[in-house]
Amino acid sequence: MLSTVLSTSIFGIDAFIVSVETDISPGLPTFTIVGLPDTAVKESQHRVQAAIKNSGFAFPNRRITVNLAPADIKKEGAAFDLPVALGILAAFSGLSPTLYRNYAFLGELSLDGTLRPVKGAVSMALAARDTHLRGLVLPVQNATEAAMVEKIPVYGLSSLAQTAFFLKGEAKVEPCRVDISHLFDKTAVPQVDLSDVQGHEHAKRALEVAAAGNHNILMVGPPGSGKTMLARRLPTILPPLTLEEALDATKIHSVVGMLSADRPLVAVRPFRSPHHNISEAGMIGGGAIPRPGEVSLAHNGVLFLDELPEFRRDVLEGMRQPIEDGTVTIGRAKSTLTFPTRFMLVCAMNPCPCGYFGDPHHVCTCTPNKIRRYRSKISGPLLDRIDIHIDVPALKYKEMSSRAPTENSRTVAARVAEARALQHQRFSTGSGHHPIYANAQMGPRQVKRYCQITKESDKFLHIAIERLGLSARAYHRILKVSRTIADLERSERIEPPHITEAVQYRSFDRVNW
Repeated sequence: MLSTVLSTSIFGIDAFIVSVETDISPGLPTFTIVGLPDTAVKESQHRVQAAIKNSGFAFPNRRITVNLAPADIKKEGAAFDLPVALGILAAFSGLSPTLYRNYAFLGELSLDGTLRPVKGAVSMALAARDTHLRGLVLPVQNATEAAMVEKIPVYGLSSLAQTAFFLKGEAKVEPCRVDISHLFDKTAVPQVDLSDVQGHEHAKRALEVAAAGNHNILMVGPPGSGKTMLARRLPTILPPLTLEEALDATKIHSVVGMLSADRPLVAVRPFRSPHHNISEAGMIGGGAIPRPGEVSLAHNGVLFLDELPEFRRDVLEGMRQPIEDGTVTIGRAKSTLTFPTRFMLVCAMNPCPCGYFGDPHHVCTCTPNKIRRYRSKISGPLLDRIDIHIDVPALKYKEMSSRAPTENSRTVAARVAEARALQHQRFSTGSGHHPIYANAQMGPRQVKRYCQITKESDKFLHIAIERLGLSARAYHRILKVSRTIADLERSERIEPPHITEAVQYRSFDRVNW
């Protein structure tokens, strides 16, 4: 007997339909799975056999061959357990094809027949919807996650037996329904606030400018000065995620298996803070079957690199192209995958190896050569992609103990949103194939068009470049940051105060760097 049950598999961050073809024929009892299965798929034969028996069904003592089509794409994971088990039951017990036709099935089986959750439910639901299937059947733990995809009925079931009874019409299961707007509002509540930070008004202002123009930022200061605390509150002043952006981020986190049943939607901007010992594959993405890395998990959010010089050189250099293009392409012998990487880069570092260079309250024990080697770990091309450099000195006791009220994230976010709206209006036309949505994305042509400065501003910028020894790469960065500062003040022209503030944000871009 032959049966065909539909399922899905992940390729990158997208899913595709897989036909699970099962043939049961007379002969010596064997169980073979073909179609480029990985180890987890091959081992499913043992889980499937035990699950069928322990669910009260008879397991055929015959020759069983399972083919996963298309056979030229690698299949991985345990999500094929359920469709393989159903294929055997359909071929052996004569289950009518009309009962399971046009449904997609996925789920890992326990030995007792219980369904366990799988990764990538959002992508799989999108594939089922785009193929115009009647519905998607998967573990109940993944139902809410998959049901966020509209126009495809999603059925969350708990076991193989319940699935078989559902197909026969003996168990009634209603499609899972999710109020996305309610779920979005419920989970889009930040856990931290900018008002938690006392002092550091200069740094807070720099974060506001960075958020308004989507500028990458580098914070330099001694240990314990509050760099990490400031970075973690940056997402709270960024414009809120749109529903489309939330679904994009949710799709990536779903593939990696980072969603939970109680929080199936990424409703706040992601904040990723990988440890400095991370590998290049962990940061950029990779593997035999490429998976998203930290730069993709931070898509539509913030990627924070603490202790920047401690990261491996190849990891930092590998980030240059994702920062510039907003995507990362990973090539393998048989395939090439592209993942989205549109994020804000926030970096923090000490001024020297011991951390106290320039600190008036601690003695620096580093030699000039050690400081030079430490700072040289950050290459010029990477530094060129960071628009704002600021110093974050240690707070004095009076600042730390102050009880004076400070601006909260909501107030700052309102100003940021107004500035972003101006930029959206400015760049809404004539952006070509790569639309610009923030000042940080401007190229030389856009800088020349939108960053016109007055004679007074030009004179001051000339003096700053000459006297402060700012490098050539600082010129365009200063103009773009000045444009953002002007947008925050709703000014059409870039005035000298805007240039002055922007120059202050290039503390590390000096000739002696």
